[in-house]
Amino acid sequence: MKRFIAPEIKRFIKRKLGLLDKNLQKDSFEELKKIPRYTKTKLQFKKGELIIPDSASFLFMQKEIFEQHIYKFQSENIKPYIIDGGANIGLATIYLKLLYPSSTILAFEPDAEIFNILKKNIESFNFKGVGLVQKGLWNEETTISFKSEGADAGFISTLDETVTATNSINVVSLKPYLNRTIDFLKLDIEGAETIVLKDIANDLGKVKRIFVEYHSFVGQVQTLNEIINILTKANFRIYMSIPGNNSLNSPLMGLKSYNNMDFQLNIFGYKEGNQ
Repeated sequence: MKRFIAPEIKRFIKRKLGLLDKNLQKDSFEELKKIPRYTKTKLQFKKGELIIPDSASFLFMQKEIFEQHIYKFQSENIKPYIIDGGANIGLATIYLKLLYPSSTILAFEPDAEIFNILKKNIESFNFKGVGLVQKGLWNEETTISFKSEGADAGFISTLDETVTATNSINVVSLKPYLNRTIDFLKLDIEGAETIVLKDIANDLGKVKRIFVEYHSFVGQVQTLNEIINILTKANFRIYMSIPGNNSLNSPLMGLKSYNNMDFQLNIFGYKEGNQ
């Protein structure tokens, strides 16, 4: 039957169905805004079903990843190898797998409760070629104290002495996983980024593109300069933006803190010819 339908009619139907899907998704997002924070819920999203532990953090991540496309990249390799450090509930992994269906993705998430949600979310999409690792990234294989926030901001408590650990997690060095060309490396690891980048500095020649979310904790020494030096020496061309594109009025009057962090920064790096 489809072969008898004119191409322009097919395009019209496809466009209308696309608009309908977008409107339904928009309505679902509006309903999410009414749900109190840290209330677990489910949502039909793209081609699967998502478990969402916190509506506010989901809406923020969804906007960055699926509307602003912060992780979008163009690759000559139709089967790129991607490492998602700090996968959380899986939105970045889902986005990247939909972008490159034949890709191989290795996703790390240390928080036990969030990892279980990540696993179920990825399984709902029936993806092939996605490996999930219930470990955090560090500069060695060990067990360390961890503060679970219940959404997108759990972090290693030794990085911030003002918080009390809620549990412990297993962590590993990323070095053994950099044994081949990495088309895209994402590091959103809530404060461990400088330690991890120092550990893998000599292996960054294998990485074509990188994303690092830098976290500055109140009262702690800022290490942004170390990250920039490491990426520059590895021949990355760098771009930076503030998450959410929010600008702070009168920053010299003092920085506002959130989760005991007074500054966050998205850092993007690519090698010439790979942008």
